[in-house]
Amino acid sequence: MKVLITGTSRGIGRAIAEKFLQMGHEVVGLDLLPSPFAEKNYTHFVADVTGELPDVGDVEILINNAGVQDSGRDIDVNLKGAISVTEKYGLQPRIRSVVFIASASATTGAEFPAYAASKGGLVAYMKNVALRVSQWGATANSLSPGGVTTALNRHVMEDEKMWAQIMALTPLKKWATPEEIAEWTYFVAVINKSMTAQDILIDNGESSDAKFVW
Repeated sequence: MKVLITGTSRGIGRAIAEKFLQMGHEVVGLDLLPSPFAEKNYTHFVADVTGELPDVGDVEILINNAGVQDSGRDIDVNLKGAISVTEKYGLQPRIRSVVFIASASATTGAEFPAYAASKGGLVAYMKNVALRVSQWGATANSLSPGGVTTALNRHVMEDEKMWAQIMALTPLKKWATPEEIAEWTYFVAVINKSMTAQDILIDNGESSDAKFVW
């Protein structure tokens, strides 16, 4: 299938692109950075999701992954950018699934205010998209990772004090890898046929770590 993924040059987006390429799909990537791949099934466009988008036809799977954090542009990139991308590529008869990479902060409200708001809005928009793509038998869902072991988070992963504080709040005592989020994305986008309008929280139990005092 033809898959369009935003934010493919590093982190979660790159891992997702690698997964779909490994599974034999045609992948189109959109990113501000140059292409990370030199494979015949991969086409790359240097593009800003908040600006002019390239013409790409016959998209069957759309993965909205591009995002920023505490940048001053969180709402514009994470929410408005995903809306622009989805309205251009996802709302058409060939679409089979749309997946949004949201965040655990969409549920908890934690992290930076504009970031949490952008991801919460993304989950709400996903539900709207699910209603509209259902006419073509397509699904729309979101994944909300907690901590993920990407370069973006290296400063806390390498700070022993901060990492200990994070792990104290995380029942499974670990973070997800980008490759694990890619596996979730592939399942939701390709294998799943019946789940739609749902947000899946992947946070190693952090949001469920209730403290009971008696």
